[in-house]
Amino acid sequence: MYHWARIYSSALKAGQSYSTLPRVIVISILDFIMFGCSEYRSEIGALEINRHELLSDKFSLLYFEVRKLPKEIDKENELELMLSLFRAKTEEELKQLEALEVAVVTQAIGAYREVMVSPEFRELERLRFEARSNEASALANAETAKALAIAQSLLADGDIVERVVRVTGLTRAEVEKLQNTN
Repeated sequence: MYHWARIYSSALKAGQSYSTLPRVIVISILDFIMFGCSEYRSEIGALEINRHELLSDKFSLLYFEVRKLPKEIDKENELELMLSLFRAKTEEELKQLEALEVAVVTQAIGAYREVMVSPEFRELERLRFEARSNEASALANAETAKALAIAQSLLADGDIVERVVRVTGLTRAEVEKLQNTN
């Protein structure tokens, strides 16, 4: 809803009529189950609740839940074929889709492989990995600093080492080191 609202509201320029707003469709391809139905495709629009009348055709959220796709994909169903690409997690699964010999799927897999080996993609992946590692390290350092501050406060209040260890999760050696520096 948030993404739809941002796109929709940014389309109206100052002085323009609301009637000029475009139809905005947000497509979400999900690798988890969101709805309790068996269908893999759900379309959400703004309906009047009692009469089920459509408020506007300019609002649409499409959800595709790839985990609900049939195990055997009909090679004539282009939508299921394309969604199967998002479900594929291994090279073997991609090869099985290629074996169907559907041109659009083969082209999509080829484009995917080309992107995966590009130096730009590899550099982006390296930067993402580094950013996640840096974030994890920063969080761990912040948690340790917080535990040390709590330990110092408890020790200053006269708490015993065993209780400080239990409360903070620090090791006995870390707490004793703090105690000796105070």
